[in-house]
Amino acid sequence: MWIRKHDRDRRKGVDSPVPTQMLSTEEFVPRRQNPAQKQVEGLIGDMSEDNAKRLSMSRRDYMRTSMGLATCWLATNKVYGKHFEVEAAEAFEPAATEEKYPKGEFFIIDVQAHFSNGFALNFRTDPTIKGMGFDLKNDIESYGFRNFVKEMFFDSETSLIVLSGVPGRENNKSADGKQLEGKGRGGGILPSWLMSTCKAELNALAGSQRALCQGNLAPNHYWDKAANAPDKAATIEQMERELKQYGINSWKWYCHTDPGRSGGGFQLDDPNANWFYEESAKRGMKLISVHKGYSYQSRTLGHLANPKDVEKAALSHPDFNFVIYHSAMQHGINEPDFKDIAKVNPQTGDMAWHNILMDIKKRNPKMNNVYPEIGSFFGPLVIAHPGLAMHGISKNIQHYGSDHVVWGTDCIWWGSPQWVIDAFKRFQISDEYCEKFGYKKITKKDKANIFGLNAAKLYKVDPKAKRNALPADALDRLKSAYLNEGGQPNNAAHGWVRADD
Repeated sequence: MWIRKHDRDRRKGVDSPVPTQMLSTEEFVPRRQNPAQKQVEGLIGDMSEDNAKRLSMSRRDYMRTSMGLATCWLATNKVYGKHFEVEAAEAFEPAATEEKYPKGEFFIIDVQAHFSNGFALNFRTDPTIKGMGFDLKNDIESYGFRNFVKEMFFDSETSLIVLSGVPGRENNKSADGKQLEGKGRGGGILPSWLMSTCKAELNALAGSQRALCQGNLAPNHYWDKAANAPDKAATIEQMERELKQYGINSWKWYCHTDPGRSGGGFQLDDPNANWFYEESAKRGMKLISVHKGYSYQSRTLGHLANPKDVEKAALSHPDFNFVIYHSAMQHGINEPDFKDIAKVNPQTGDMAWHNILMDIKKRNPKMNNVYPEIGSFFGPLVIAHPGLAMHGISKNIQHYGSDHVVWGTDCIWWGSPQWVIDAFKRFQISDEYCEKFGYKKITKKDKANIFGLNAAKLYKVDPKAKRNALPADALDRLKSAYLNEGGQPNNAAHGWVRADD
């Protein structure tokens, strides 16, 4: 049986702003907490209890401060070795953290931010995604827009979000031929029309640019079954709609899904994709964000999430930029794949499909239009195996350069992204790994590039432009229950774990 991670934590009295085990987004089976993670969780509990008493604070209040977060990194370093830059004083003095890691130091664009349109990550039954088939209770509110606004804007330092698409085909016309608008268009978990609407709402609330959005349209969304080919007229109609009416800022593709019922997926370098590039270029859109890796979303088409098609597509279309989501890591940090030396080699840091993406750059050092994105790559690796996190980030930087690695978190699937932001601020490559593998230390300039400057160039955003905080009553306008949580981060991770863990 599966339960929400935050429900499991409440039962066991666990309160941590950093997840203490791997979570499932329903894209893969949740795996048991390993011994090292249990040790970290226990240390966080013991250390935070002692520290809170010394400061005459409740543990709940303590764990919602920078001191509580510092305690998490100190506990992690005790178990795994020094992977995070943190001093003991930070567990007792907020000023120690504020001096080293001031809020707002980095311009942060999260290019992989999601909420759901009335779904509780319903990957099991959504017609575009092959689900896992478990009978789980849905929890719509955790994944809804109101909670999304709370966790992305009130509970994190994120400067700008890109509402990131989830594959779903919108219905252009009703059965009687009438043009559909808004909710009537459907579109599944997070349709393009809804991202566009929420982008406009957020920017209006802030009175400045705080949100961008992607479009879900892909080469196989509208299909002529008789000709076994794309319905080009319907595709162009939707392309015009998404570009002109919705004002999208990028396409978001899932090669391994089949919203148009074509009977298959597609590849970045096939004729249907090439036709799409041509039509999109005519209309000025040359940014493709593509899900690669995490192939369990489809049991039948998962092989199409392999990044091998990136090479030909990028070389054939040098005027396009390709952002490769999840850095193409095949399976996620789960078992038994994570223990299979052929898929994950902890000694060399080679990970299935991620190594294919790295090899593409090795073969084509002058190729300059491919950008590895690190949502659901860096965060899960840091939880499951900090050493592999060092390998993964270092390889991305080593081969593609820190000016081509893009920040994303895949939140709110994981809860508020603030813990991932804080982890990356403090994250460093060990002397041992630098000496053994030829990696370099991550500089503050590298982190600034990755956090937001790279995405700013891709999305043509001015990182120095004034961005207003959402007004104090923004959540009231959205009818959110944020204040029911006492105006504090709730330290809740919304993914799934085993009930008996």
